[in-house]
Amino acid sequence: MAVKLRLTRMGAKKSPFYRIVAVDSRKARDGQYIEQIGYYNPVKEPAEIKIDEETARKWLARGAQPTDTVRDLLYNAGIIESSKAYKKKAEAAEAPSEE
Repeated sequence: MAVKLRLTRMGAKKSPFYRIVAVDSRKARDGQYIEQIGYYNPVKEPAEIKIDEETARKWLARGAQPTDTVRDLLYNAGIIESSKAYKKKAEAAEAPSEE
């Protein structure tokens, strides 16, 4: 089972509110999730972000892959060291070696 850290949309029409969740990658965007890690409210000024650092680190240690948006949110919260370094590491793992 491939686990992803991604956003689930909540809230009313034209006022989105997102939960940051750990979910099986095959599930629908707003479908059943394994665990809620935090939330992100882009409507407020400034945007409101709350992430449970311990839970996020636990899922990252287990191999959960964050989406681009969640990776940036984790970087801004100081949970991962570098958004760009994380992206390069993922690209290097996917690229075939030239031997």
